[in-house]
Amino acid sequence: MLSIPSSRALALAAALPWLATAAAAEPVAAKPATEATRQANAAVLKALPFADRQDFEDAQRGLIARPDTLSIRDAQGNVVWDLESYKRYIGLDKEAPDTVNPSLWRMAQLNVQYGLFKVTERIYQVRGYDLSNVTFVEGDSGWIVIDPLLSVETAKAAFDLVTEHLGKKPVVAVIFSHSHADHFGGVRGIVDEADVKAGKVRVIAPPHFAEHAVRENIIAGNAMSRRAVYMYGAMLPRSPQGGVTAGLGQTVSLGRISLINATEEVTHTGQELTVDGVKMVFQMTPGSEAPTEMNTYFPQFKALWMAENVTHNMHNIYTLRGAEVRDALQWSKFIDQSLALYGGEAQVEFQSHHWPTWGNERVGRFLSKQRDLYKYIHDQTVRLMNEGYTAAEIADTIKLPPELDQEWFNRGYYGTLKHNARAVYQRYMGWYDANPSNLDNLPPVEAAQKYIAYMGGGAEVLRKARVDFAKGEYRWVAEVLKHAVFADPQDKAAKDLLADTYEQLGYQAEAGPWRSVYLQGAFELRNGVPQSGGAKTASADMIRAMTPEMLFDYLAVRLNGPAAAGKKLSLNIDFTDLGKQYNLQVENGVLRYQDKAAEQADASLTLKMSTLIDIQLGQGSLEQKVSSGEVQLKGRAQAFSEFMGLLDTFKFWFNIVTP
Repeated sequence: MLSIPSSRALALAAALPWLATAAAAEPVAAKPATEATRQANAAVLKALPFADRQDFEDAQRGLIARPDTLSIRDAQGNVVWDLESYKRYIGLDKEAPDTVNPSLWRMAQLNVQYGLFKVTERIYQVRGYDLSNVTFVEGDSGWIVIDPLLSVETAKAAFDLVTEHLGKKPVVAVIFSHSHADHFGGVRGIVDEADVKAGKVRVIAPPHFAEHAVRENIIAGNAMSRRAVYMYGAMLPRSPQGGVTAGLGQTVSLGRISLINATEEVTHTGQELTVDGVKMVFQMTPGSEAPTEMNTYFPQFKALWMAENVTHNMHNIYTLRGAEVRDALQWSKFIDQSLALYGGEAQVEFQSHHWPTWGNERVGRFLSKQRDLYKYIHDQTVRLMNEGYTAAEIADTIKLPPELDQEWFNRGYYGTLKHNARAVYQRYMGWYDANPSNLDNLPPVEAAQKYIAYMGGGAEVLRKARVDFAKGEYRWVAEVLKHAVFADPQDKAAKDLLADTYEQLGYQAEAGPWRSVYLQGAFELRNGVPQSGGAKTASADMIRAMTPEMLFDYLAVRLNGPAAAGKKLSLNIDFTDLGKQYNLQVENGVLRYQDKAAEQADASLTLKMSTLIDIQLGQGSLEQKVSSGEVQLKGRAQAFSEFMGLLDTFKFWFNIVTP
């Protein structure tokens, strides 16, 4: 069976099969904040302008309605979104506990503000129903919906809220601003694909939208999904010692992810479309926050939609789940272009996360300082790089100037200055820091065993680590005990102290993902790596959007090269519904393909692409499809079995904090 790994936000669903068993197993309890952590978090209160309450006014401005409680279930009764689990301990009237960085706590308070809000004339948002926002623009006869959330269930609940309070109207158009799943996955919760095909609903997207939506995480999807469990804190309890907020939003929903292909593309900056009486002017921003993305200006309402190119936090140049590094310089240039094109008249700016900004002067200030944030990170990293500093040295050296650092919307709740600076270095220089010792390092286990031996053995390392832990030197203790655990993964005392260390680092973290990474690491050190469940494959819509080339590229990385060494296979595939033929070749330990059949092949399959997709989705085996006549097989049938036997099935729950 060929399984396709999930897209960006799909990764959290991977945790679901194990969540129930995790709860039943009574995981080791979290520990309180140490005195060093309490002092570190108290210092944050003095360092930042907490008296500035403008964001709290903006996050609640324009509220029309909200349900008393917000818990959304799927058709089977499973909870897919539960804001109540956060509202139990996060509120506007609650001070930050000593186990949460006060700055991150402030963002959590803002992110739990939910409901239906009016942005400006004929523009509304539902916020707090998913990681992202869904926007409803009122046309002459119906709704234009921008970025319909991640899950079908949350999008439907948001649309129901709009209908209840603003009246029943049809959706006449859907706009996908970019190719990340939390901006299109809920589309089937608001429109019927039959209406799209009948021309009743326009679906508008930037170029190559479906390709990027599916491709971004296919090749490395298994590793990304596992790491995303860390980044988003999927398994952390909702408590002051656990999950607090992801920064960009509370977390991601865990419902059904859908996709409907665009009916029309926006291709260039300045392109105008009028939909149901609403004029829109588009700005293309490819390669900024997403491979394909676009901003939209509504001149009738003097309203600027910035997609995810600006948010009320520092975004990721590099995301901790793993992805291609983004171009900070180009990103800053696109924001500058937005200012030049629309900054002179925009009276409100709004985006796909967080809350709007009102007033032309405030809009200009917000955009200009977000622009300069990314440009500063780029320019100063490259300056230090050219002075000979390594990525680690730059991350520990670079500081924002006060005029950028003291702005709440520039704080590192999602991306951080440290890991974004490393990302800029990586984009230019790659992994090698030019030190010959790092050219051919020992792998982690071998290096760890040598480190610990040189340090006098595990018992001596642990003794010294306890002393430094008591001093609050958690970064150093984590570095040392990482080696102790990798040298002897059965050393429970070392694992327990490393877990305690990660926990304190998590309690001090201003970034939601950093907190989650540290606390998830502590959780697995104490409770072990889950052995049940695994990655939830992409939804049927995502898989059906794949091209044959995408599928073959993925199969190529699943091919076990050492096992394939010395083997030669040639397989023809004829997709009758696409009118396309392909030849797959296994040779020299690699899988290649070409878009034409080979004259001589070991075996040939004739079938519809949709039939192959059915097989991917578990709707019948290859053998069953051959028996039913849906697949015609010629030549040496065993060749396909040999080919399938060379494909690895990736283990989802691989170790991270232990070898």
